[in-house]
Amino acid sequence: MPETPLDAIDRGIIAALQADGRLSNADLAQRVGLSPSPCLRRVHRLRREGYIEAYRAMLGRKRIGLGLTVFVGVKIDGHADDRATAFEAAVVAFPEVVACHMVSGEVDYLLEIVACDLEHYERFLLDKLLDLPIVKEVRSTIALRTLKAGAPLPLDHLLPPQAGRRRQHAALPPRSTDRAKAKRQRRDSRAGRS
Repeated sequence: MPETPLDAIDRGIIAALQADGRLSNADLAQRVGLSPSPCLRRVHRLRREGYIEAYRAMLGRKRIGLGLTVFVGVKIDGHADDRATAFEAAVVAFPEVVACHMVSGEVDYLLEIVACDLEHYERFLLDKLLDLPIVKEVRSTIALRTLKAGAPLPLDHLLPPQAGRRRQHAALPPRSTDRAKAKRQRRDSRAGRS
């Protein structure tokens, strides 16, 4: 749970901005039922308190030539010394590393790497990652297809307990003729291909 509780308006603001970070303050204020000035004050407070960390554009990895995603498990030689701290600083500074997590299990860190192709990844691995003296072992897993990435964070846990349960059931897609129609279209297209 958050350190300070968020009221319904704060939750509405962060949900709206997470869905569309380009909303104007006037549009945001209208969505959450405030006038622009109090809305802007709340947005500034939410940024100051760390609920909103940044605004940025989500780029299409393939469109900009970074179509290869590799998850790399890294084992290091020792944790409680300055070398481990230096390793962490070096890894987060590599532009190819788009996510880095200290994990439990068979490896110590899990990195998400983006690269143009296998040759680019190989250069990163040999010239950068394996060049760090504390790296003991790496295990690479290449993503064949990305089904979901950069998704909005779930916010239902911020709702009061009763409202959260109602909201969860309300979020389920209803059975509709659109779903039935889509299912028929998929079945018909498969039948047409055979």
